[in-house]
Amino acid sequence: MSATRVLVVGGKAGIVRKAAGLGFEVVHIQKPSAFDPDVVEHCAQLLLVDYQDVPTVTALVRVLHEQRPISRVFTQTEAAQAVVGHLTEALGLPGNSARTTRLLHDKPALRALLNERGIGPVRTLTGPAHAELRDFVKAHGAAVLKPTMGSGSLGVRVITSPDEVDGAWAWREEFGLTDFMVEELLVGDELSVESFSAAGAHTVVALTGKETGGGVVELGHVVPARIGDADLAAVRDMVVALLDAVGLVDGPAHTELILTADGPRVVESHSRRGGDRINDLVRLVHGVDLEESTYRLALEENPVPAGPAADGAAAIRFLVAEPGVVTSVSGVQEAEAADGVVQVDVQVAAGDTVHELRWSEDRCGYVVARGADTGTAVRRAREAAARIVIATEPAAGGARPQATLGDLLEEVDEVLDPFAAPANP
Repeated sequence: MSATRVLVVGGKAGIVRKAAGLGFEVVHIQKPSAFDPDVVEHCAQLLLVDYQDVPTVTALVRVLHEQRPISRVFTQTEAAQAVVGHLTEALGLPGNSARTTRLLHDKPALRALLNERGIGPVRTLTGPAHAELRDFVKAHGAAVLKPTMGSGSLGVRVITSPDEVDGAWAWREEFGLTDFMVEELLVGDELSVESFSAAGAHTVVALTGKETGGGVVELGHVVPARIGDADLAAVRDMVVALLDAVGLVDGPAHTELILTADGPRVVESHSRRGGDRINDLVRLVHGVDLEESTYRLALEENPVPAGPAADGAAAIRFLVAEPGVVTSVSGVQEAEAADGVVQVDVQVAAGDTVHELRWSEDRCGYVVARGADTGTAVRRAREAAARIVIATEPAAGGARPQATLGDLLEEVDEVLDPFAAPANP
């Protein structure tokens, strides 16, 4: 009897290895720029093609499916979510629809749907003119300017008063942010809900507490989040209502919220497991691997138990450094030996360039630690991270021009909207 054949779009070698480890025959599509030779041993077929080139990848997948049927199309990466929804629908396979994955990728569309359904309404404008932005900030006191698509805090800027509008507008133009929206600034504790759905039934697996240090880029996470019973019930109800509204039927979702004085409000949601190693924190505490569970949908009806219990807590603290050229990295062994530390990953070395903290990709690594409770796990991760010193010196030639949105996306070989018409067809 032949193995179940699945298509995995994008993702690192470890992601693909999990699918192969479950006994699937894996067809893998990856961008040539992201190819890792370690993935080859886990694939029955490997296609190096830009999966965000929708006409090309659709034609290729149709042929593969005709030759030998594919049972499911999976992805664990944000850049491929909407494409996989499209492919799932094009092949007539079970899974989330093109509408669902598009709604969760298109922030104005999601906000409009939530506001229409009365699911934690948030005041917003899409693509306001300069004067409209000023009026919005005057009316609401503060606001968040952000791209209509994307993740990792890319292109997000907080405007705290009308006096900052002109500077934010000039920054937006210099950054090359043309498709943008503005929302009222939500104030309160930040968290995310890691859920899993099967046949339209939603299970809240974990709640993740977040820390940004007053900025927009996340500097730490902890599972489980500190939250009272009343807030917990309201958060659960809101996430289930959101997932029903967008029509999510299968797989993980990562929904970010803020606990405001008026109750929880959704920031954004995604049809994938959380990034930033949140899956590792969930696995350590709740014993659920959301990546592996996603693939198991091709084998069983619901691979995630209802209400998985927590065993202690786990936290991650990200490493940051002053912008410049790295001259030395020290304290790694001391961090690894610290109480409760599970993993240390320093992603820069002498000679590398550290940028200002523009988005998640600018962080320099992380420390993961466990503890008996949330406070202990956070403290251990923070103290271990503090032992690591990444020394830098100013880059030769002084400050460089600000990188644009296009520059940053080019570095990771992604576009925000793979279905947009090309600028110069």
